[in-house]
Amino acid sequence: MKKLVPQNHQALHSIAEEVTPEEFADGTVKKILAGMRAAIKTYDVDGYAAVAIAAPQVGVAKRMFLVEDQNKERDDALPTIIAINPRIIKLSKKTHLVGEGCLSVQDTYGLVQRHKNVTLKALDEHGQPFTRGAGGLLAQILQHECDHLDGILYIDRAEETWNKRDRPTGISEAHD
Repeated sequence: MKKLVPQNHQALHSIAEEVTPEEFADGTVKKILAGMRAAIKTYDVDGYAAVAIAAPQVGVAKRMFLVEDQNKERDDALPTIIAINPRIIKLSKKTHLVGEGCLSVQDTYGLVQRHKNVTLKALDEHGQPFTRGAGGLLAQILQHECDHLDGILYIDRAEETWNKRDRPTGISEAHD
């Protein structure tokens, strides 16, 4: 089973490599996804369930991420999305300051300026292309995960950070 790598792991601070057609064919993509799914299920900190994970977070410097909401009690559950070699091809002009947390940055949360809407182009787990628009929380998550693939942690973009025990009231976080 794959485990989350520590915040100082090299895969989290470098640009991930494109997934190749051979990696779809030889089962590499399936194996990486299985490790990501196993790792995301292990995260439960202070009642927060994970919503997404990128391959670099399990030490694999490949351009792929998984959105899979682990909070089964959420009324507005997020869709499951597997994005391989993703690119954000459109960003809204409107942005907002939102709270974020990260599986790879333990005990710290922050405020990050994110676009309210995005359009993502990627391959699915079978290598088939798709395009997906997103707004709100899902748009935030897609931007956060694409940042991981470029070696950027949300704390690199955060306007303010705080320790989990010092969280300002009225701010909730998305956890990738």
